[in-house]
Amino acid sequence: MNPCISIFLRDWTMTDHRLWAREAIRIIEADFQRSADTHLIPLPMPGFPGVELYFKDESSHPTGSLKHRLARSLFLYALCNGWLRPGAPVIEASSGSTAISEAYFARLLGLPFIAVVPASTSQEKIAQIAFYGGQSHLVKDPTQIYAESERLARESGGHFMDQFTYAERATDWRANNNIAESIFSQMRFERHPEPSWLISSPGTGGTTATLGRYVRYRQYPTRVLCADAERSVFFDSYKSGDRSLQLDCGSRIEGIGRPRVEASFLPDVIDAMVKVPDALSLAAMHYLAGRLGRRVGGSSGTNLIGALIAAQQMHAAGEAGSIVAILCDGGDRYATSYYDQGWLKSQGYQLEGVIEAVTACVEGGKPLPATILREGI
Repeated sequence: MNPCISIFLRDWTMTDHRLWAREAIRIIEADFQRSADTHLIPLPMPGFPGVELYFKDESSHPTGSLKHRLARSLFLYALCNGWLRPGAPVIEASSGSTAISEAYFARLLGLPFIAVVPASTSQEKIAQIAFYGGQSHLVKDPTQIYAESERLARESGGHFMDQFTYAERATDWRANNNIAESIFSQMRFERHPEPSWLISSPGTGGTTATLGRYVRYRQYPTRVLCADAERSVFFDSYKSGDRSLQLDCGSRIEGIGRPRVEASFLPDVIDAMVKVPDALSLAAMHYLAGRLGRRVGGSSGTNLIGALIAAQQMHAAGEAGSIVAILCDGGDRYATSYYDQGWLKSQGYQLEGVIEAVTACVEGGKPLPATILREGI
Protein backbone atom coordinates (compact mmCIF):
# COMPACT_ATOMS: atom_id res chain seq x y z
CA MET A 1 0.00 0.00 0.00
CA ASN A 2 1.53 3.31 -1.06
CA PRO A 3 1.70 6.03 1.55
CA CYS A 4 -0.13 9.22 0.62
CA ILE A 5 -0.23 12.75 1.88
CA SER A 6 -3.60 14.36 2.61
CA ILE A 7 -3.74 18.08 2.03
CA PHE A 8 -6.58 20.47 2.68
CA LEU A 9 -6.01 24.14 2.00
CA ARG A 10 -8.68 26.79 1.95
CA ASP A 11 -6.47 28.98 -0.21
CA TRP A 12 -2.78 29.21 -1.07
CA THR A 13 -2.93 32.98 -0.68
CA MET A 14 -3.13 34.92 2.59
CA THR A 15 -6.76 35.15 3.70
CA ASP A 16 -8.60 38.40 4.21
CA HIS A 17 -8.69 37.62 7.94
CA ARG A 18 -4.89 37.22 8.07
CA LEU A 19 -4.43 40.45 6.17
CA TRP A 20 -6.78 42.27 8.56
CA ALA A 21 -4.99 40.84 11.62
CA ARG A 22 -1.60 41.85 10.22
CA GLU A 23 -2.79 45.44 9.75
CA ALA A 24 -4.37 45.43 13.22
CA ILE A 25 -1.08 44.36 14.79
CA ARG A 26 0.76 47.08 12.88
CA ILE A 27 -1.69 49.68 14.20
CA ILE A 28 -1.16 48.56 17.81
CA GLU A 29 2.62 48.43 17.43
CA ALA A 30 2.64 51.90 15.86
CA ASP A 31 0.62 53.20 18.81
CA PHE A 32 3.19 51.65 21.17
CA GLN A 33 6.06 53.38 19.36
CA ARG A 34 4.33 56.74 19.85
CA SER A 35 4.17 56.20 23.62
CA ALA A 36 6.95 56.96 26.10
CA ASP A 37 7.79 54.85 29.14
CA THR A 38 6.16 55.61 32.48
CA HIS A 39 7.97 57.52 35.21
CA LEU A 40 9.70 56.16 38.32
CA ILE A 41 9.05 58.55 41.21
CA PRO A 42 11.13 58.54 44.42
CA LEU A 43 9.20 58.96 47.66
CA PRO A 44 11.48 59.68 50.65
CA MET A 45 10.66 57.80 53.87
CA PRO A 46 12.36 59.63 56.78
CA GLY A 47 11.18 56.93 59.18
CA PHE A 48 13.29 54.29 57.43
CA PRO A 49 16.83 55.59 56.83
CA GLY A 50 18.71 53.51 54.28
CA VAL A 51 15.49 52.30 52.62
CA GLU A 52 14.57 54.09 49.39
CA LEU A 53 11.05 53.86 47.98
CA TYR A 54 10.04 54.46 44.36
CA PHE A 55 6.63 54.39 42.69
CA LYS A 56 6.30 53.17 39.11
CA ASP A 57 3.71 55.64 37.84
CA GLU A 58 1.44 53.72 35.47
CA SER A 59 -1.14 56.51 35.48
CA SER A 60 0.82 58.26 32.71
CA HIS A 61 -0.25 55.71 30.07
CA PRO A 62 -2.63 57.07 27.39
CA THR A 63 -5.59 55.46 29.18
CA GLY A 64 -4.37 56.38 32.66
CA SER A 65 -3.58 53.07 34.32
CA LEU A 66 -1.41 49.99 34.60
CA LYS A 67 -4.08 48.14 32.60
CA HIS A 68 -2.97 49.87 29.39
CA ARG A 69 -0.05 47.43 29.22
CA LEU A 70 -2.37 44.49 29.82
CA ALA A 71 -4.94 45.59 27.25
CA ARG A 72 -2.26 45.97 24.57
CA SER A 73 -0.91 42.49 25.36
CA LEU A 74 -4.39 40.95 25.38
CA PHE A 75 -5.25 42.43 21.98
CA LEU A 76 -1.97 41.24 20.45
CA TYR A 77 -2.45 37.80 21.99
CA ALA A 78 -6.00 37.53 20.66
CA LEU A 79 -4.98 38.75 17.20
CA CYS A 80 -2.08 36.30 16.95
CA ASN A 81 -4.39 33.47 18.05
CA GLY A 82 -6.91 34.40 15.35
CA TRP A 83 -9.66 35.21 17.85
CA LEU A 84 -10.61 38.72 16.67
CA ARG A 85 -12.45 39.43 13.45
CA PRO A 86 -13.48 42.61 11.61
CA GLY A 87 -16.75 43.99 12.94
CA ALA A 88 -17.14 41.37 15.69
CA PRO A 89 -17.49 42.88 19.18
CA VAL A 90 -14.92 42.51 21.94
CA ILE A 91 -16.36 41.82 25.39
CA GLU A 92 -14.51 42.12 28.70
CA ALA A 93 -15.33 41.54 32.37
CA SER A 94 -13.74 44.30 34.39
CA SER A 95 -13.98 46.59 37.39
CA GLY A 96 -13.34 49.46 34.99
CA SER A 97 -9.70 50.22 34.30
CA THR A 98 -9.03 47.27 31.96
CA ALA A 99 -12.26 48.05 30.15
CA ILE A 100 -11.18 51.66 29.62
CA SER A 101 -7.89 50.51 28.11
CA GLU A 102 -9.49 47.81 25.98
CA ALA A 103 -12.06 50.30 24.69
CA TYR A 104 -9.11 52.44 23.55
CA PHE A 105 -7.57 49.59 21.56
CA ALA A 106 -10.92 48.45 20.18
CA ARG A 107 -11.45 51.97 18.84
CA LEU A 108 -8.01 51.88 17.23
CA LEU A 109 -9.08 48.77 15.32
CA GLY A 110 -12.64 49.89 14.61
CA LEU A 111 -14.17 47.11 16.70
CA PRO A 112 -17.31 47.38 18.87
CA PHE A 113 -16.54 47.02 22.58
CA ILE A 114 -18.76 46.01 25.52
CA ALA A 115 -17.54 46.29 29.11
CA VAL A 116 -19.29 44.05 31.63
CA VAL A 117 -18.75 45.85 34.92
CA PRO A 118 -20.22 45.80 38.45
CA ALA A 119 -23.03 48.30 38.94
CA SER A 120 -20.93 49.90 41.70
CA THR A 121 -18.20 50.94 39.22
CA SER A 122 -17.43 54.65 39.45
CA GLN A 123 -19.28 56.92 37.04
CA GLU A 124 -15.96 58.42 35.98
CA LYS A 125 -14.81 55.01 34.70
CA ILE A 126 -18.06 54.41 32.85
CA ALA A 127 -17.73 57.84 31.23
CA GLN A 128 -14.18 57.02 30.09
CA ILE A 129 -15.32 53.73 28.55
CA ALA A 130 -17.95 55.70 26.63
CA PHE A 131 -15.35 58.31 25.62
CA TYR A 132 -13.42 55.60 23.77
CA GLY A 133 -16.58 54.37 22.08
CA GLY A 134 -17.36 51.43 24.37
CA GLN A 135 -20.64 50.38 25.96
CA SER A 136 -21.00 49.50 29.64
CA HIS A 137 -23.17 46.55 30.62
CA LEU A 138 -23.83 46.88 34.35
CA VAL A 139 -24.19 43.80 36.53
CA LYS A 140 -25.65 44.08 40.03
CA ASP A 141 -23.84 41.00 41.38
CA PRO A 142 -20.08 41.43 40.74
CA THR A 143 -19.52 37.67 40.92
CA GLN A 144 -21.61 37.28 37.74
CA ILE A 145 -19.51 39.43 35.39
CA TYR A 146 -17.77 36.35 33.97
CA ALA A 147 -20.95 34.45 33.09
CA GLU A 148 -22.58 37.57 31.67
CA SER A 149 -19.52 38.26 29.48
CA GLU A 150 -19.59 34.71 28.14
CA ARG A 151 -23.30 35.05 27.36
CA LEU A 152 -22.85 38.34 25.50
CA ALA A 153 -19.93 36.96 23.49
CA ARG A 154 -21.91 33.85 22.57
CA GLU A 155 -25.05 35.74 21.54
CA SER A 156 -23.24 38.49 19.62
CA GLY A 157 -20.68 36.30 17.88
CA GLY A 158 -17.96 38.34 19.54
CA HIS A 159 -14.88 37.46 21.59
CA PHE A 160 -14.66 37.46 25.40
CA MET A 161 -11.11 38.67 26.17
CA ASP A 162 -11.15 37.16 29.69
CA GLN A 163 -8.32 39.11 31.27
CA PHE A 164 -8.53 37.01 34.43
CA THR A 165 -7.49 33.88 32.54
CA TYR A 166 -5.07 35.28 29.98
CA ALA A 167 -3.25 38.11 31.80
CA GLU A 168 -0.31 35.97 32.88
CA ARG A 169 0.24 34.36 29.48
CA ALA A 170 -0.49 37.30 27.17
CA THR A 171 2.43 39.35 28.54
CA ASP A 172 5.95 38.50 27.44
CA TRP A 173 7.58 38.31 30.87
CA ARG A 174 11.09 37.79 29.46
CA ALA A 175 11.35 41.20 27.74
CA ASN A 176 9.26 43.24 25.26
CA ASN A 177 9.37 46.27 27.58
CA ASN A 178 7.22 44.61 30.21
CA ILE A 179 6.84 46.48 33.49
CA ALA A 180 9.58 44.49 35.25
CA GLU A 181 12.17 45.12 32.53
CA SER A 182 11.22 48.80 32.56
CA ILE A 183 11.71 49.05 36.35
CA PHE A 184 15.17 47.51 36.31
CA SER A 185 16.25 49.64 33.37
CA GLN A 186 15.14 52.82 35.14
CA MET A 187 16.79 51.77 38.41
CA ARG A 188 20.25 51.12 36.96
CA PHE A 189 21.79 54.45 38.11
CA GLU A 190 20.18 54.52 41.56
CA ARG A 191 22.06 53.88 44.81
CA HIS A 192 20.47 50.43 45.06
CA PRO A 193 19.77 49.42 41.43
CA GLU A 194 18.44 45.95 42.25
CA PRO A 195 15.36 46.44 44.41
CA SER A 196 15.05 44.38 47.56
CA TRP A 197 11.28 44.24 47.04
CA LEU A 198 8.77 44.81 44.24
CA ILE A 199 5.25 45.58 45.47
CA SER A 200 2.07 44.98 43.48
CA SER A 201 -1.58 44.43 44.33
CA PRO A 202 -3.50 41.67 42.51
CA GLY A 203 -6.39 42.31 40.13
CA THR A 204 -5.94 39.49 37.64
CA GLY A 205 -2.62 38.42 39.19
CA GLY A 206 -0.88 39.08 35.88
CA THR A 207 1.45 41.84 37.10
CA THR A 208 2.77 39.84 40.05
CA ALA A 209 3.25 36.89 37.68
CA THR A 210 5.31 39.06 35.33
CA LEU A 211 7.39 40.52 38.17
CA GLY A 212 8.02 37.16 39.80
CA ARG A 213 8.94 35.38 36.58
CA TYR A 214 11.21 38.17 35.39
CA VAL A 215 13.33 38.39 38.55
CA ARG A 216 13.80 34.62 38.46
CA TYR A 217 14.62 34.60 34.75
CA ARG A 218 17.21 37.36 35.18
CA GLN A 219 18.52 35.81 38.43
CA TYR A 220 17.92 38.87 40.59
CA PRO A 221 17.70 38.43 44.38
CA THR A 222 14.66 40.76 44.37
CA ARG A 223 11.57 39.53 46.23
CA VAL A 224 7.96 40.11 45.20
CA LEU A 225 5.32 41.14 47.74
CA CYS A 226 1.66 40.98 46.74
CA ALA A 227 -0.63 43.35 48.70
CA ASP A 228 -4.21 42.09 48.65
CA ALA A 229 -7.46 43.93 49.40
CA GLU A 230 -9.66 43.18 52.39
CA ARG A 231 -12.56 41.58 50.50
CA SER A 232 -10.55 39.20 48.33
CA VAL A 233 -9.58 35.52 48.31
CA PHE A 234 -6.03 35.82 46.96
CA PHE A 235 -4.30 36.13 50.35
CA ASP A 236 -6.26 33.28 51.92
CA SER A 237 -5.58 31.07 48.90
CA TYR A 238 -1.86 31.91 49.06
CA LYS A 239 -1.75 31.02 52.74
CA SER A 240 -3.82 27.83 52.54
CA GLY A 241 -3.03 26.59 49.02
CA ASP A 242 -6.77 26.28 48.34
CA ARG A 243 -7.66 27.65 44.90
CA SER A 244 -11.35 26.84 45.29
CA LEU A 245 -12.02 29.68 47.75
CA GLN A 246 -14.85 32.07 46.84
CA LEU A 247 -16.62 35.11 48.26
CA ASP A 248 -20.17 36.24 47.60
CA CYS A 249 -19.17 39.90 47.31
CA GLY A 250 -16.73 42.08 45.37
CA SER A 251 -13.78 44.16 46.52
CA ARG A 252 -14.32 47.73 47.70
CA ILE A 253 -10.92 48.75 46.31
CA GLU A 254 -11.68 49.02 42.61
CA GLY A 255 -9.25 47.21 40.32
CA ILE A 256 -7.83 44.78 42.87
CA GLY A 257 -9.09 41.87 44.94
CA ARG A 258 -11.32 39.12 43.53
CA PRO A 259 -14.16 36.95 44.84
CA ARG A 260 -12.52 33.87 43.31
CA VAL A 261 -8.93 32.74 42.63
CA GLU A 262 -8.25 33.75 39.04
CA ALA A 263 -6.26 31.57 36.64
CA SER A 264 -3.64 34.29 36.21
CA PHE A 265 -2.82 34.33 39.95
CA LEU A 266 0.43 32.34 40.29
CA PRO A 267 1.32 32.01 44.00
CA ASP A 268 4.59 30.17 43.40
CA VAL A 269 6.29 33.26 41.94
CA ILE A 270 5.28 35.43 44.92
CA ASP A 271 7.60 35.61 47.94
CA ALA A 272 5.22 37.20 50.45
CA MET A 273 1.68 38.53 50.78
CA VAL A 274 -0.16 40.96 53.01
CA LYS A 275 -3.91 41.55 53.36
CA VAL A 276 -4.62 45.25 53.88
CA PRO A 277 -7.83 46.56 55.51
CA ASP A 278 -9.73 48.80 53.10
CA ALA A 279 -9.70 51.78 55.47
CA LEU A 280 -5.91 51.60 55.63
CA SER A 281 -5.65 51.40 51.83
CA LEU A 282 -7.81 54.51 51.47
CA ALA A 283 -5.92 56.38 54.18
CA ALA A 284 -2.62 55.54 52.48
CA MET A 285 -4.12 56.69 49.17
CA HIS A 286 -4.96 60.09 50.67
CA TYR A 287 -1.50 60.37 52.26
CA LEU A 288 0.22 59.48 48.99
CA ALA A 289 -1.92 61.96 47.05
CA GLY A 290 -0.82 64.68 49.48
CA ARG A 291 2.84 63.78 49.06
CA LEU A 292 2.66 63.67 45.25
CA GLY A 293 0.41 66.71 44.87
CA ARG A 294 -2.16 64.80 42.79
CA ARG A 295 -4.78 62.15 43.28
CA VAL A 296 -4.04 58.44 43.00
CA GLY A 297 -6.30 55.38 43.15
CA GLY A 298 -7.07 53.15 46.10
CA SER A 299 -4.86 50.28 44.89
CA SER A 300 -1.84 52.61 45.05
CA GLY A 301 -2.66 53.10 48.74
CA THR A 302 -2.72 49.32 49.17
CA ASN A 303 0.70 49.13 47.55
CA LEU A 304 2.07 51.88 49.81
CA ILE A 305 1.05 49.80 52.83
CA GLY A 306 2.77 46.77 51.29
CA ALA A 307 5.91 48.86 50.77
CA LEU A 308 5.83 50.03 54.39
CA ILE A 309 5.57 46.43 55.61
CA ALA A 310 8.62 45.56 53.51
CA ALA A 311 10.47 48.66 54.78
CA GLN A 312 9.74 47.69 58.39
CA GLN A 313 11.15 44.23 57.75
CA MET A 314 14.28 45.65 56.11
CA HIS A 315 14.82 48.23 58.86
CA ALA A 316 14.42 45.61 61.60
CA ALA A 317 17.04 43.43 59.87
CA GLY A 318 19.44 46.35 59.45
CA GLU A 319 19.14 46.05 55.68
CA ALA A 320 19.62 49.00 53.32
CA GLY A 321 18.16 48.91 49.83
CA SER A 322 15.36 49.96 47.52
CA ILE A 323 11.68 49.14 47.14
CA VAL A 324 9.60 49.72 44.00
CA ALA A 325 5.80 49.80 44.26
CA ILE A 326 3.22 50.19 41.50
CA LEU A 327 1.16 53.38 41.24
CA CYS A 328 -1.71 51.74 39.40
CA ASP A 329 -3.89 54.63 38.27
CA GLY A 330 -4.83 58.24 38.85
CA GLY A 331 -7.47 59.34 41.32
CA ASP A 332 -9.64 61.56 39.14
CA ARG A 333 -11.77 58.53 38.25
CA TYR A 334 -12.65 58.23 41.97
CA ALA A 335 -13.66 61.86 42.54
CA THR A 336 -17.21 60.90 43.51
CA SER A 337 -16.18 57.98 45.71
CA TYR A 338 -12.81 57.72 47.48
CA TYR A 339 -12.22 61.50 47.36
CA ASP A 340 -15.76 62.48 48.32
CA GLN A 341 -16.21 62.96 52.07
CA GLY A 342 -19.93 62.33 51.81
CA TRP A 343 -19.36 59.01 50.08
CA LEU A 344 -16.70 57.96 52.62
CA LYS A 345 -19.05 58.76 55.50
CA SER A 346 -21.90 56.86 53.86
CA GLN A 347 -19.64 53.80 53.63
CA GLY A 348 -18.62 54.05 57.27
CA TYR A 349 -15.04 55.24 56.71
CA GLN A 350 -13.47 57.59 59.26
CA LEU A 351 -9.98 58.12 57.86
CA GLU A 352 -8.52 61.03 59.84
CA GLY A 353 -6.83 58.94 62.55
CA VAL A 354 -5.80 56.27 60.06
CA ILE A 355 -4.11 58.86 57.81
CA GLU A 356 -2.23 60.06 60.89
CA ALA A 357 -1.03 56.49 61.53
CA VAL A 358 0.24 56.17 57.94
CA THR A 359 2.01 59.53 58.26
CA ALA A 360 3.65 58.44 61.54
CA CYS A 361 4.88 55.25 59.89
CA VAL A 362 6.36 56.86 56.76
CA GLU A 363 7.87 59.86 58.51
CA GLY A 364 8.65 58.49 61.95
CA GLY A 365 9.01 54.74 61.50
CA LYS A 366 6.06 54.00 63.82
CA PRO A 367 4.43 50.55 63.50
CA LEU A 368 1.32 50.25 61.36
CA PRO A 369 -1.94 48.96 62.87
CA ALA A 370 -1.71 45.26 63.76
CA THR A 371 -4.81 44.43 61.67
CA ILE A 372 -2.67 43.73 58.59
CA LEU A 373 -2.35 40.00 57.87
CA ARG A 374 1.03 38.74 56.62
CA GLU A 375 2.43 35.59 55.12
CA GLY A 376 6.02 34.92 54.09
CA ILE A 377 7.51 38.15 55.43
